Amino acid sequence: MIQNMKIDPYGFREYDARWLYKKDIDEGGIENLGKGLGTQIKNHTHKNNPRVVVGHDYRSYSEEIKAALKRGLISTGCNIEDIGLSLSPMVYFAQFNLDADAIAMITASHNENGWTGVKMGIKKGLTHAPEEMKELKDITLNQKFVEGKGSEKKIENFQKVYKENLINKNKIKKNIKAVVACGNGTAGIFAPDILRGIGCEVIELDCNLDWSFPKYNPNPEDLEMLHEIAKVVKENNADIGFGFDGDGDRVGVIDNDGNEIFSDKIGLLIARNLSKKYQNSKFIVDVKSTGLYTKDKILLKNNCETIYWKTGHSHIKRKVNNENALAGFEKSGHFFFNQPLGHGYDDGINSAIHVCHLLDNHDKKMSEIMKDIPITYQTPTMAPFCKDEEKYLVVENLVKQIEILKENKEKIDDQLITNILTVNGVRFSFEDGSWGLIRASSNKPSLVIVTESPTSEERKIKIFNFIDDLLQKTGKIGEYDQKI
Repeated sequence: MIQNMKIDPYGFREYDARWLYKKDIDEGGIENLGKGLGTQIKNHTHKNNPRVVVGHDYRSYSEEIKAALKRGLISTGCNIEDIGLSLSPMVYFAQFNLDADAIAMITASHNENGWTGVKMGIKKGLTHAPEEMKELKDITLNQKFVEGKGSEKKIENFQKVYKENLINKNKIKKNIKAVVACGNGTAGIFAPDILRGIGCEVIELDCNLDWSFPKYNPNPEDLEMLHEIAKVVKENNADIGFGFDGDGDRVGVIDNDGNEIFSDKIGLLIARNLSKKYQNSKFIVDVKSTGLYTKDKILLKNNCETIYWKTGHSHIKRKVNNENALAGFEKSGHFFFNQPLGHGYDDGINSAIHVCHLLDNHDKKMSEIMKDIPITYQTPTMAPFCKDEEKYLVVENLVKQIEILKENKEKIDDQLITNILTVNGVRFSFEDGSWGLIRASSNKPSLVIVTESPTSEERKIKIFNFIDDLLQKTGKIGEYDQKI
């Protein structure tokens, strides 16, 4: 048994595991996590030596964490196939390409330096959801480990296999000038090559790998990153700007005029584009996404249905899989393409490629294509601090308060609440299609707040002020990461 092993139970989150390295988890804790995951994989696959693809992102400590996780996995009997420095979608792709039994990717995605984590999955194309995370937590913390004799091998040059797979089937005809921003994260050694490979003229922005993230975190929801991309798009008269997160499963998009297009609107454009060829399809979007999907003329004309579901890459992946939907879109920039377009997992570079296809199919600039969508006034995703151990109860109480307001027919900015969706926190909608969302973050000690109005900027702000007032009255809320 490992001595002085540290592992904070709160690191087991809804659909991945994240900790501050050495403060909340140490090397011994990571090794035990590997033993827990290996045991879980064996229990699910009923194999003595299941094959597990492992990769890591470009953080200074990711390789030592990967080494500890592998020790744990091997001790249970897992045979490791290490594909080296990777993006999360490269690891997901490898499970299909190498026909492996499970995957483990060492990454804290866009979290600040100091964070580490693991994205893991057993069934192809899916990652752990709450049930699997609960099971893994129980096995790991209670040390219900199996023993076995595993092995390890390195898979050489897998980056090339992943890149060529995306390039070969996605060539474009038009010369699209694209700014490709990676915030010095791992996507820097992938995205420029792949987008050049399909035929784009690429202007690189912060694509050299630097684990200190000298400018900002690689996070396509971060306004600082988006503003920088906008500036470079305008300076270079580019057609489009893409911003990728640290592990390459998300993308943010800036149009040719330097305007940010929230990912849910990009999703709507892609859904419209796909609905013409794939009529009667289903699309899955998360509760943070624009309300425009439900009444969109083109989607309705092509008999397509949109389902709003829980935020989180694992939740949307599973819903896409269970509903046999064509695609799924999350406001945070995770897009999921199911057969025949993909294997159902989220890949930020593949998402950017779909935006390139959109431009390739239209004789219009991105800003002109955007004009086909009704204007709505949207806030960015805002995250006020709320302790992990308090956030779910805070949201539960707020759901009750909002339900009472609806019952009592109380108005907010002269609007009645007409609909409440509680699949994930609370999304409450008004007569004019405006809405507000309050939910607990799945991977940080914070809440998540979004509001949107198709009517006016003022109404968007009034709904936010209403939410903020409710939050402040709880006495449980700290500072916002960003605020309108």
